Amino acid sequence: MLKFLKGVVGSGGGIKDLPYNIGEPYSTAWGGWTHCRGTSKDDNSAVSIFSYAGSNAQDGRLAAARNGAKRLRVVRHPNVLVFLHSTEAEMVEGSVVKPTIYLVTEPVMPLADKIKELDLQGTQRDEYFAWGLHQIAKAVSFLNNDCKLVHGNVCLASVVVTPTLDWKLHGLDVLSEFDGGNPAATGPMLQYDWLVGTQYKALELGKSDWATIRKSPPWALDSWGLGCLIYELFSNSKLMKTEELRNTSSIPKTLVPDYQRLLGSVPVKRMNSLKLIDNSEFFQNKLVETIQFMEVLNLKDSMEKDTFFRKLPTLAEQLPRPIVTKKLLPLLASALEFGSAAAPALNPLLKMGSWLSQDEFNSKVLPTVIKLFASSDRAIRFGLLQHIESFGGGLSTQVVDEQVFPHVATGFADTSAFLRELTLKSMLVIAPKLSQRTLTGSLLKHLSKLQVDEEPAIRTNTTILLGNIASHLNEATRKRVLINAFTVRALRDGFAPARGAGIMALMATTEYYDATEIATRILPHLVVLTVDSDSDVRTKAFQATEVFLQAVKTYHSKLNAGDSSTVPATAVTASTTTGLLGWAVNSLAPKQRVGDHVTVPSESTSVANNTGNSSTSAVEVSAPLPIAPLSNLFLHTDEAAPASPTSTDGWGDAQDNGFAHDNDEDEKDGWGDMDLPPDPVPALARIRAAQMKPVTTTTTAKITTKPGSTTKSSLDVRETVPKSSSADGWGNEDDPWAAIAAPPPSTTVRALNSSGGSAVSTATSAGSGAPRVRQAQHVTIDGAGSGRGRGRSAAPMKLGAQRIQRSAD
Repeated sequence: MLKFLKGVVGSGGGIKDLPYNIGEPYSTAWGGWTHCRGTSKDDNSAVSIFSYAGSNAQDGRLAAARNGAKRLRVVRHPNVLVFLHSTEAEMVEGSVVKPTIYLVTEPVMPLADKIKELDLQGTQRDEYFAWGLHQIAKAVSFLNNDCKLVHGNVCLASVVVTPTLDWKLHGLDVLSEFDGGNPAATGPMLQYDWLVGTQYKALELGKSDWATIRKSPPWALDSWGLGCLIYELFSNSKLMKTEELRNTSSIPKTLVPDYQRLLGSVPVKRMNSLKLIDNSEFFQNKLVETIQFMEVLNLKDSMEKDTFFRKLPTLAEQLPRPIVTKKLLPLLASALEFGSAAAPALNPLLKMGSWLSQDEFNSKVLPTVIKLFASSDRAIRFGLLQHIESFGGGLSTQVVDEQVFPHVATGFADTSAFLRELTLKSMLVIAPKLSQRTLTGSLLKHLSKLQVDEEPAIRTNTTILLGNIASHLNEATRKRVLINAFTVRALRDGFAPARGAGIMALMATTEYYDATEIATRILPHLVVLTVDSDSDVRTKAFQATEVFLQAVKTYHSKLNAGDSSTVPATAVTASTTTGLLGWAVNSLAPKQRVGDHVTVPSESTSVANNTGNSSTSAVEVSAPLPIAPLSNLFLHTDEAAPASPTSTDGWGDAQDNGFAHDNDEDEKDGWGDMDLPPDPVPALARIRAAQMKPVTTTTTAKITTKPGSTTKSSLDVRETVPKSSSADGWGNEDDPWAAIAAPPPSTTVRALNSSGGSAVSTATSAGSGAPRVRQAQHVTIDGAGSGRGRGRSAAPMKLGAQRIQRSAD
């Protein structure tokens, strides 16, 4: 017998073999057991540890405890307490040896303690009690109808609650088989019925009328117990006498008829717990229906899921808050993580998560959100990016750099303009957590392409983002990127808000520019915008010009005083650069379902500047418009065509799209004709007209070819200069702003002719007869590339003396 018990309850090697730590006990427990908190020695996970110490080896109560441990080990149901481990040891108290049983289960706490802790009132209390009773009724129905077992002692003390607020049935010490079909049975059907309190015993059990009990249905005794549980729940007191069950004043009216059927005096007529689950009006409430839907979510079709999740945020506000955060939220997170829930479930998940503390959110919600970033569902990506501000603060630097950003960065090249814009705006939260390698090697390349995006709103907000994340870039990167991005691209954009954003970004980053950069690379661009066609751009240009000019004056004063140190403009603009730049354009909207309200900005938008604590711009929309293709949004009369998407570095086509003139080497910065008079004098006009006269005489270049020598034209040879990498080792592939970097200011005297960038001087004497050559020709020794047209094959070179045709002088 001892061997059998050891096999049932454990090794019998004593408490030292128990792989759990015993903690503080609870104030109450069922049937003489001691209920303690505990943790696992392996992973420190929480458990509950029940212990019972018998007076001696022949203690009848100890035998019942062993029966309870054995039954709990073999009975498995979602609403029955989960067994983990058990063992039996001999504890010595003085000279008395007491055999003790230890039973380890999932972490739970007594129902009475949990009710006091939750302190629910009114409708919310009734809804939670309905859900708990629904679970216990399912457990009792499983024992009675499916297993033909009788629990025998269903009451408030025999119910415990999990951390997710689920109710579990335990206290299986009295549990026995129902032997009503055995006519030869004469003894007690419940071996340990003496453990049941007198106030909880049904009339036939109180009389020990086993014949009547065997003729009754299997659920008769436990249905009575369910009635006792209902009374104790709603009266908020322990049942002391059986007569108290007649008092129904505290029980909800919708439950009273079922309560009376459970406590029927005739055992055969007592309500089956299964019928109580299916037919009781008390169980038809929002909480029960919501949890039941979540538990069978895999069986629902997509239409039912969408309808349910769109209503869930509003419904969750009406349900008991503890139930939502501890029960519904884990169910929702699990459904999203394993794919049974679609994108509409993300919004209620984040809304419920906002009701948690930061630590709880990081442990319960954030792991699921991080996994969702790898989802290929575009709708889920929309939802994550729209709400990233609500959970982005809890993301660690390593998680963002290694797990989040690689997936988010795919949105920069997405075909959906709305997703590109959301991805761009999410960088305001993500960028501060990125490493310098990711910032300079990946993020800046994506931003360089977005600054020539086909959508004006995206181009504008890209400039604003660069201004906001400038403080997170290292000094070398700021020197290389900021001025080029704000002046060469933003200030020359055909979209007025983009130009305004460029000015504000320059002012927000003044601390990173020295006086030389301000004078040679910033002020020339700003001054031109003081006559811009847009009044808001002009206003901002004047403001910025005054600020930067004051910085240069300060530098001049220091030079006169003998201090040659560089003076940034920070001190001058401290009041206008505090805070982050606001998004200038919020224009793009995803395609909505029919009937959804969508607000699309009209073409007549105005950008307002706020120079308070932050430099913020916003587009004011006069009235919502119907959905239109995104390519038609923000049409502007002077808007430049976007750069070709085939550019290798994101900036190679900048000078071909209105940002510079590639035919004039002196005008690569776009401002080559600033110092020319607007109306040329007559003498200069005649010289220009002569220079522009077409050439009618053709001249063949004289070529001298010697073995091993370099061939040059007698007129001119334009040599090809190989590309050179930047001084800091960044090539064009690594530095997306290198292709548009403005050249240093020229120190040579400029020619008066600004119309053409000729390689050979056109100033010739009038009587010389020599033709005026407007452009040098490439001459190569192998004949390759002898013509500018593609596909033209070079003529083979002939050896020996050749006759050279000369034109008549």
